[in-house]
Amino acid sequence: MRFDILTIFPEMFPGVLDTSMLRIAQEKGAVSFDLHDFRDFANNKHQKVDDRPFGGGPGMVLKPDPIFACLESFLPADKAPPPIILLSPQGEAYNQRIANELSQLDHIVLIAGRYEGFDQRIVDGLPVREISIGDYVITGGELAALVLVDSIVRLLPGVLGDADSATYESFNNGLLDHPHYTRPVEFRGMTVPEVLRSGDHARIAAWRKQKAAELTRARRPDLLDPKDRPST
Repeated sequence: MRFDILTIFPEMFPGVLDTSMLRIAQEKGAVSFDLHDFRDFANNKHQKVDDRPFGGGPGMVLKPDPIFACLESFLPADKAPPPIILLSPQGEAYNQRIANELSQLDHIVLIAGRYEGFDQRIVDGLPVREISIGDYVITGGELAALVLVDSIVRLLPGVLGDADSATYESFNNGLLDHPHYTRPVEFRGMTVPEVLRSGDHARIAAWRKQKAAELTRARRPDLLDPKDRPST
């Protein structure tokens, strides 16, 4: 899979992309990353990529011309573009279903915003999909882009050491994950449940399913089918 990432702060990415699972994924040839500083495509001597909003108001808005020019510098004009994702608080809420969907692609373009947001002509003039990572405000789209990258790359075949790891994580089956335990068996008076030490795989599977359902009902009932949600 190939990621092209548009940003005015490319220096924010190497520390994450070159560490842990993302580094291993690159070494295995499962993924590649190309960072594009769209400030390089500004058509003014000061490389200015933002300007005051028409109609007044606070802050600055990202101009359309540097982003269009940046995309045109590496996307062939005679081919359909890959999915272009705009990291935006106006976008659809990101979740595991979307991560699974995007992990099936060969090429994704991510555009990280800044300031008060994007000129609307970027949204209207490009085949973009707007995605938000949550109902809160962060300084720019770089961290949001990294969230998408990490959640997608871990789903690629051969990236995780255990092929079943992604399958049993929270949200993949619509529930939160079940509790986990490891050694020692007893720690400060707290003991690993007997069922997990029983060796009975059917009992263990049933226990894990039950605990996942209980945890989801208590903490994230919104994930459940309405008929299964606790009454209020």
